[in-house]
Amino acid sequence: MSKDTKTSRGLDAQWHAALGQLTGGLSPAALATAYLDWWLHVIGSPEKQAELAKLALDRTAQHSQTDPRFADPAWDQFPYNVVSQGFLAAQNWWDAATTDVHGVDPKHAKIVNFATRQWLDMVSPANFAATNPLVHKRTLEEGGKNLVRGARYWMEDFNRLLAKAPRGSGHYTVGKDLATTPGDVVMRNDLVELIRYRPTTETVHPEPILIVPAWIMKFYILDLTAQRSLVAYLRDQGFEVFILSWKNPDEADAERSMQDYIDLGVRAAIQQVQDMGRPRLHVAGYCLGGTLLSIVSAAMARDGDDSIASVSLLAAQVDFSEPGELGLFINESQVAFLEDIMATRGYLKADQMAGAFQLLRSNDLIWSRVIRHYLLGERTPDNPLMAWNADATRMPARMHSEYLRQLFLQNDLAKGRFKVDGRAVALSDIRADIFCVATETDHVSPWTSVYRLSLLTDTDVTFVLTNGGHNGGILSEPGHKGRHFRVGHKTEGDSHMTAPKWYETYAAQDGSWWPQWTAWLQNHSSPQKRIKAPKRVLGAAPGTYVFG
Repeated sequence: MSKDTKTSRGLDAQWHAALGQLTGGLSPAALATAYLDWWLHVIGSPEKQAELAKLALDRTAQHSQTDPRFADPAWDQFPYNVVSQGFLAAQNWWDAATTDVHGVDPKHAKIVNFATRQWLDMVSPANFAATNPLVHKRTLEEGGKNLVRGARYWMEDFNRLLAKAPRGSGHYTVGKDLATTPGDVVMRNDLVELIRYRPTTETVHPEPILIVPAWIMKFYILDLTAQRSLVAYLRDQGFEVFILSWKNPDEADAERSMQDYIDLGVRAAIQQVQDMGRPRLHVAGYCLGGTLLSIVSAAMARDGDDSIASVSLLAAQVDFSEPGELGLFINESQVAFLEDIMATRGYLKADQMAGAFQLLRSNDLIWSRVIRHYLLGERTPDNPLMAWNADATRMPARMHSEYLRQLFLQNDLAKGRFKVDGRAVALSDIRADIFCVATETDHVSPWTSVYRLSLLTDTDVTFVLTNGGHNGGILSEPGHKGRHFRVGHKTEGDSHMTAPKWYETYAAQDGSWWPQWTAWLQNHSSPQKRIKAPKRVLGAAPGTYVFG
């Protein structure tokens, strides 16, 4: 976005930025366009109208009682069964109203369904003391003390919101409770710090592991606690581990581009590792860090650089044609709206991106907590993952605009049009073997979308699907109860297998996928040997950028 463009759209940008404060960053025009498209086609379809009218009047067409909000037997008693079934019937009606409407843009139909469900979820009878039998019972048992506690909890959370200090942010401290694996900062520039973790084995594989986390999150999700640290686990398996810690951008970083994140981020880190006497290395990327890493890997392969021993992608998309519900927020109107919001301050605020992620799982992340904390008066103990979630980051305006347009809107990477150094890169150029992990209930990077990597690459791909969500599935340390995974291997030249067929073909195995990955890495590594520690360090882990 040029300076002249920002100047000429100054009033528009300021107006949209102010409007965005009320809409949570969502474009009203995008929502209105979707609803108008759907409504015009419905009113022009008398047969569809008759179907919906019949469904509304048919009292026998009740929604099956499978919603976890109403799973307790207390909801089967009058009058709660009436209100819950009425609510489920309303949801059922909206599903029918946005399905098979001839002529409607399918994406618009999904937007209407999704947006209306947010309103329905907000007025669910489970969310109100008068219509929730569990809250009614608890209130009678405690003489209303649960509601008094709930009101106190609400005031505490409201005050934290005003102070911009979300729950969990004060009970765990980075460097003391979180991100505690011993290490050193071995490189720092205007965008990243590079952390090297101190080996615990006398010898290590000569090929270190460089981890690239997403720039929209603090790196220590992969070094959460001593018990849930992926970097510590890899270190203890005889690997030298490095990780990038991204700077939290501000107004001065407004013009940082995707090329900057490639050059000052991944490329600078690779160069530093090689300057330390490690000519070949394994690279691993998490979430958007994996997307960025795949771009860099393709560029290196294009340029004949074979210093990458293997590529591992964790919950990372390279094809954005089917990005899941998050894609509903990304269209030309929405991106233009966000660009105007970012133009007024040079970055996208962390809470706007976090709000979008929460909407994807509003029942789990918003309303279930409202019920538990404010109606039942039960305070969920703070935990490390909550603290990490509260430690959000910003995104520079130019980079975020390029990311949304080139990857989400235009899908340039999957189509071989994304440019690095002014020249296009192709994922099919990558010759290093790939280890790809997806999670079954990922609302950010749906596993069927992650799986499309196998269509776009011409090298051996080991694909792992683990249970859990975007964060929990990756933080699946050995000993974590209830974990399972599937693993399949595709050799270059094998016929493509559809995602449903792949799921049916490979049976679930109990346990963590971490040992599977380390065994794969060891098979792609040279024998262990002694290495020299870096001669110069800039400070101890977790560094300084993590506190920004």
